[in-house]
Amino acid sequence: MSKNFDELVMVMARLRAPGGCPWDREQTYESLAQYLLEEAFETFDAIQDAAEGKPENLREELGDLLLQIIFHSQIAEEKDDFNIEDVCASITRKMILRHPHVFGDKKLDTANDVLQNWDELKKAEREITKKEEKTKNSILDEVPLAFPALIEAGKLTKKAAKVNFDWENSEQIFDKLAEEVDELKQAISANLVENIEEEIGDLLFVIVNLARKLDVEPETALKKTNRKFRRRFKFVESKLKERGQSLEESNLEEMDVLWNESKKKDLTNKNFKNQSSD
Repeated sequence: MSKNFDELVMVMARLRAPGGCPWDREQTYESLAQYLLEEAFETFDAIQDAAEGKPENLREELGDLLLQIIFHSQIAEEKDDFNIEDVCASITRKMILRHPHVFGDKKLDTANDVLQNWDELKKAEREITKKEEKTKNSILDEVPLAFPALIEAGKLTKKAAKVNFDWENSEQIFDKLAEEVDELKQAISANLVENIEEEIGDLLFVIVNLARKLDVEPETALKKTNRKFRRRFKFVESKLKERGQSLEESNLEEMDVLWNESKKKDLTNKNFKNQSSD
């Protein structure tokens, strides 16, 4: 391993050793689970920072995520389950097995070819490693229930699409989208609360299918929109503050004017970036 990596492993071992940090010494696989999830989402968010020219945020979040891996591996070593060397060796073997077109003689020329071959590679890997599998009654059982809803929906529809349970084209999904919107309107008109919730869920599910068909990752797309909303709303707040107004003291018309001003600013910045990259 590298000097920096080895030093991180040693720091974690010291924190867990007698005389180390009381909090670190108390942690278990279970107690750390929430932090692993939090760091993964913060890393996911920092990817957008990197795309916007701020890679230092991603570097920091990757470090925090790596720390969680080292932390779990240290606990595992103390329990004689495995160690960080085993973790590295395992993923190395897996990467070699899943890339026979790089480390072997198999011919896979496109990314789509690789994806189509992925399931076969995973099956071959399980046979070699003798990995114990949970009993699955459906191909959808391979998608963890713990995934965030948008990610889960995307993976469920990908699984179904692999066995041709899918729309032929995006236009058919737009037709389904219009159908779901009409059903939602009907539920709202009838004031059927449970139906409204269900129809909104159906509407979101169709949107995820449309995103998949157009090769858009929905979680990332929504994250970008969330960031855009934050930026534009903060612009509205800032401009009102310059006027000596609070949000409560302003009205929708005033805020809408500032919102449109923020949109124009975004468009100008976007055009400038596009021209700079030409």
